[in-house]
Amino acid sequence: MRTSYEYLADGKPVIVSTSWEPYSITSGTLVVLPEGGPYAGMGIVRRMAEIGITVSRAVEQPEPRQASAEEASLLGVQKGALVTHIRRTYYSDKGCPVETADIIVALALCEVVYEIPIGRAGSTD
Repeated sequence: MRTSYEYLADGKPVIVSTSWEPYSITSGTLVVLPEGGPYAGMGIVRRMAEIGITVSRAVEQPEPRQASAEEASLLGVQKGALVTHIRRTYYSDKGCPVETADIIVALALCEVVYEIPIGRAGSTD
């Protein structure tokens, strides 16, 4: 299942994202449409939990680069403007990818900031 997103600030796009979820996992369930049905907009962790799948981790790969013509058009910036392309994949506790996304952040319009939770003392997190 492919879903496209546009995140706005002051009514203008600052982030565009395309995500994919395995139809083989969600087909025939109430979570098949990420933005439709009773679990619309609840996020991948909650939606997968509804069908018995535990999401245990996410991997993100940020890469600075220049915007393509299509990305620039979607974000309202010039072709070649600086963006951060983030490739994100969520995995189940069995190691199966359950969602992957290409996220494009216009660096002239917003910044990329990460918060990393720290595990309890003595844990191996």
